[in-house]
Amino acid sequence: MDLDILDVAIFDGEALRPEDRVSIRDGIITEIGTGPAAVPAARTITAAGRLLTPGFVDAHVHSTFGGQEALACDISGADSLEAALQMIRDYVADTTAATDPAHDWVIGGGWSMSHFPGGDPSADILDAACPDRPAILLSADHHSAWVNTQAMSAAGLDETSTAPAGGVIVTDSTGRPTGCLHESAIDLVSASVPAASDEEVLAGLREGQRYLNSLGVTAWMDAIVGDYGGHRDPYGTYVGAAETGELHSEVVGSLWWPRGVTDIDAEVARLTDLARAEGRFRATSVKFMLDGIVESRTAAMTTEYMCTCGGLGTSYFTKAHLEASFAALDAAGFDIHCHAIGDAAVKAALDAFAAVRSPGRAGVADRRHHIAHVQVVDPADVPRFAELGITVNLQALWACHDEQMIDLNLPFLGAERSGWLYPFGSLNRTGAHLAMGSDWPVSTANPWEAIHVALNRSHPTAANAAPLLPDEAIDLTTALRAYTAGSAHLLRSPDNGHIRPGQPANLALASVNPFTLPTTDIAEITNVLTICDGRIVHDDLPPHTPAPTATFAPTTTGSAR
Repeated sequence: MDLDILDVAIFDGEALRPEDRVSIRDGIITEIGTGPAAVPAARTITAAGRLLTPGFVDAHVHSTFGGQEALACDISGADSLEAALQMIRDYVADTTAATDPAHDWVIGGGWSMSHFPGGDPSADILDAACPDRPAILLSADHHSAWVNTQAMSAAGLDETSTAPAGGVIVTDSTGRPTGCLHESAIDLVSASVPAASDEEVLAGLREGQRYLNSLGVTAWMDAIVGDYGGHRDPYGTYVGAAETGELHSEVVGSLWWPRGVTDIDAEVARLTDLARAEGRFRATSVKFMLDGIVESRTAAMTTEYMCTCGGLGTSYFTKAHLEASFAALDAAGFDIHCHAIGDAAVKAALDAFAAVRSPGRAGVADRRHHIAHVQVVDPADVPRFAELGITVNLQALWACHDEQMIDLNLPFLGAERSGWLYPFGSLNRTGAHLAMGSDWPVSTANPWEAIHVALNRSHPTAANAAPLLPDEAIDLTTALRAYTAGSAHLLRSPDNGHIRPGQPANLALASVNPFTLPTTDIAEITNVLTICDGRIVHDDLPPHTPAPTATFAPTTTGSAR
């Protein structure tokens, strides 16, 4: 591909540049200059002052899981319970159960905990929309499942069932399961769901890649490559798509560390056999989910929740297990990727990383270890990220007063911990390395909406427009740097995250230049052109027109996985 992009503002991954042209020849960036190229390209785009950035690098996303769910019973766009139920009824009506049992189940998800009292849906509500087929619908955050009576019957889930370690079966006053499962208890039903076929997983990858590319994302870290929550391990699908060239984006897979590991050396050996250091799909990272989420009171806390149920949440691994497994993986050459929501989980991860680097343990200097989500962080732990060289992986979209924050977070956290939420500004001021990601399909993968919240600590569709801890906001340059160069650093990507001559063109063109807008308008920006590995993979740019003003479409936010 030969292309000149003219009259364009350029953010190169670190800062705005003074030039106004990027030239691409044979898919490679050849020049960053001013004015027309000496020898014009076959195609010229006049950007009319729009902003060109490196392709966004999503440092925490579930592309195959999200793609599969988008093609199944997807209710993530519902803004109310009734809307969700109508989507379910429509899906059931549009799909015919075949003789193959694999097609009898209704599978999907995206429901919001805020649509149910206490965050817990019930089977009788789902039965009314789907009475004749077993149904399992994961919550938007993927830490809970909503199942109907048919599904519980198929799985043998009843009042005699026992939740696995870390799991919660919601029951009524008689001990009968109500149809809501949290954390590892999801497996009690998901184990009965027929595994997705190779074709279904590949279709999910195709859809996930299409969606991410449409938003300007050219590289990402798949945050769970393994069997999880009823989803089949996509490892083989990624390898095959990379070999055939169907995977044109750059992906690093975070290999899943199962919660029940007892033989650490054997598990490290298994993962080492799966490691891939070259190509479009690499497997150089290992994912630990240290705790759950605040909404179900499973995020790990150092002091009890402020509710009658109390408790400290769920910690999936002991201190000894984390230290031993982190040390073994570090020595084996892996980067470590942690899900940590509660302050106890964040502290546990930092403690284990500190132990790896302690005297007597030869940690490798260039590991790219990181902690994602960081929702509740004890102020005493904020400077430790920079001190230990641990990257902060931000899912910025959630740092606002959405319904789940108001109804299912703040009341259970209490006043002190509610002042510790998503301390992006404080972490940045300590010099911590920042990356950004979406956690799609938990919430939209649109980088501009996440950047909007990072700058404003509010979202246009938030239940309460008041900023959430406004002192923890970051500026536009910092946010863009995190979502491009910062995340590319985690992926060890030489081809993404920057705009530099000699690199393959991985670029995203925004509908306007955000540096000329009020920060309160950032969420209205859309992506109009994506160039991935030197070819155009998304083009929504009308020819010969001035920069348009995008129409904002509301999306939901959620918690993490």
